[in-house]
Parts: sequence; C-alpha cells; structure tokens
Amino acid sequence: MLIFILLYLALTIVRPQDYMPGLTGLPILSVVLLLAFFSWLLSSAKTFAAPQFMILPVFLLAMMMSQVAAGWAGGALEVLSAFGPTMIAFFVLATVTANSPRRIATTFAVFVLCACVLALHGVDQSLNGIGWTGVGMAEDGRIQYVGIFNDPNDLGLLFAAVLPMACFLSGRGGFLRRIFWLAAAGLLLYGVYLTNSRGAFLAVLAIGGAYVWYKRGIVTAGILGSVGLVAMQLLSSRMQELDADESSAAGRVDAWYEGLHMFLSHPLFGVGAGNFTEYNYLTAHNSFVLVLAETGFFGFITWLAFVGYGFWMMLKVLRSPPQPAAEGVVGAWADERTLALTLLLSQLGLFAAAFFLSRSYTVVMYLLIAVLVGYYVGVRKRYPSLPSFSLAEGWWRWIPIALGSIFALFVIVEVLMHTS
Repeated sequence: MLIFILLYLALTIVRPQDYMPGLTGLPILSVVLLLAFFSWLLSSAKTFAAPQFMILPVFLLAMMMSQVAAGWAGGALEVLSAFGPTMIAFFVLATVTANSPRRIATTFAVFVLCACVLALHGVDQSLNGIGWTGVGMAEDGRIQYVGIFNDPNDLGLLFAAVLPMACFLSGRGGFLRRIFWLAAAGLLLYGVYLTNSRGAFLAVLAIGGAYVWYKRGIVTAGILGSVGLVAMQLLSSRMQELDADESSAAGRVDAWYEGLHMFLSHPLFGVGAGNFTEYNYLTAHNSFVLVLAETGFFGFITWLAFVGYGFWMMLKVLRSPPQPAAEGVVGAWADERTLALTLLLSQLGLFAAAFFLSRSYTVVMYLLIAVLVGYYVGVRKRYPSLPSFSLAEGWWRWIPIALGSIFALFVIVEVLMHTS
C-alpha cells in the first residue's frame, strides 16, 4: 500500500504521462490509485479516527448537490468522477502515514524530490527557453510545467508548501544528508523566484514569519517579516506591484466581489462546482471565495472544517504536550513537536498562496492534508492524552466560524474596493 500511494504521489507531481510519448494516453494514475485503494481495502490498518474522514465525503456530496441545485443533475456524476480519485487518495495516504513518523519522513522525501524535479525543469527553461518536457516559459517570462502545474502560480504554491519538509529532512542524519536537503531547500526557493508568483512569495514570507514567531516571538517576526517583504520587492518586479490599484490585483478584487454576490444569490448550494466562470469571465482567484460561490454555505462550512481541523490538530501538539514522565522521554516528544511544526508551516504556506489562487479542489492540497491527518492519528496512538476530535461534540463550532469568515471576506472586499 505504501509503495502504490507514494508512486501515485510521485506521478501526480512529476507527471511523465503528460509528456513522454510512450506513456501519453495510458491511465497510469488511475491504475496505480486503484492498486493503492485495493491494498487499503484488504489492509487491517484502515483508520477513520479523525473528523476529516467524515467531512471529505460530505464535501463531495455538497459539490454534487450544488450541480443538481444549479439545474444539471448530470453534473453531479462529473463531480464524482473528477473529485472521487482525490478522496480515495486522501483516505489511503492518511492511513499509510498514520503508522509511524518514519513513513511521514519518507512521504516528505517524495514530496521534496518530486518538487525539485519540477524546479530543475524550471531552471532548464530559464537557461534554454524550453524545458525537457517540450514546454517553454510563459509569455511573461515565468517558468511553468505540464498538466496541473502549467500555471506558474501552481508551481510556486507547490515549492512553498514543501519547503518546510526539505528543512525538516535537513535536520536528520549526517553531514552529507544535511547538505543534500539544504541544497534541495535552496533549489525550491530559487524555483519560487523563477515562478515570480506573488502568492508563492507571500507564502514563503508567511512560513518564515510563523517559524520566527514560534521560536523568537511576534516582535522579532514582525521586524524580520518587514525586512523580508522589502527584500522580496527588490527581487521581484511583480512584488513591487503589490497594490489594489494594479490591474491584476484589481481583477482579483473584482472576481472576489462577483463571487460573494454569487453566494448571496445562491446562499445554500451555490452556483455549482466548477461553474464560477459561467458567471464571471475570471475565476475567483481565492480558494475560499471559490468554494463559497460554487457550493454555498453547505459546501463552505464542510470545506472550512476540513481545512480548519488540520491547523487545530497541529496547534494541539505544539501547545499541549503530554507529560514526558508519564508517556515517554523528552527527546521523543521534541521530535513529535518538530514534525507538527513542519506540517503546520506547510499547510500555512499552502493556504497563504491559495488565498490568492482558485485551488480549492487541487489534489496536492488534499494529499498534504492527508499526511497531516495521518500524523495526528498516529501521534494520538503514541500519546493518548492528546485530545481527540469528534464532529459529534464540536460540529456546531464551525457555524459561527464559517459565518465570521464570510463576514471577514465581505469586509476585506469592501475595503479593497474603496481603496482601489
């Protein structure tokens, strides 16, 4: 099961089936995922000990219902076909990584190495104008890849999200291993630079700021964050245009405005998953607005809970360590906290970039959260005093959180509309 799901992860990111002539058109991803799924079905290690295992199928149902409510019953089957594999991959990968921290480290290595392949492809593009896939640079001089990473912003999002994993791996093993993973981290940062993605730059800044905040406090994080923002503006011409009046930013704000009004006109089930551009010429450019507009309050509250529980779980590990005398040695718990911090930073980077991109349904997001969920299931087995999360006890909390989030989105858009 581990081999199959890690192979699926690698094929999802590197995507040789999208550019190698001998593999084009072959259902490689589907076959590998089916093998992983059947191995999961036969395994006795299946787990459902986290609320995300229940929330994700409900979110799939919300997407399907949004299509039915929009007047196209056949669209529900299309949603099932498109998102069903992502849900299967989530269940399998979460189960695999729940077994041990060592498997999580192995998964980190696959994430980082595959992302480095894409970064090297970007370096090839920047030097020669075209990469080994046959794909050239974007018209504005930014690197791109194939398949789901043909947008420079998607590449930047991936590089930023796996950067904490590379840093984590650099802290394990001997000198040569440390140098190797630090070099990988440097390559990922260079990849972010080549994408020239403002969302990715801000994600890296958020990751660094959160890490410094955790280690040195909010004042130091604020000072270094300000310095980092100035440095990024010097490095990137697009970061210098980080203003609501700039045409690209203004288009995003307009799309957010339209998305919120789609929600107001279809508050319960939205305009239908995948239908945003039927109502606006641009996509939402915000993962939260996209879910809210397309699936309504029902879909938004389930998606927000799915994402929010992940942050909550990692914060519990970081803030509520068990007593070492009762449950293990101090060093072992320190390792657990380092893993939790890595996963928290990765998710933070992912959503810092996703706040400016329409990536609510992208498979990479769900694979990363699967690792996070698997880790928490595993750490609770090792440290039973950590709290469990149950929808039966805490589902109602997500109603005011969702309402508050929607209100915040309206306030943000209103402020930006009046300052642009």
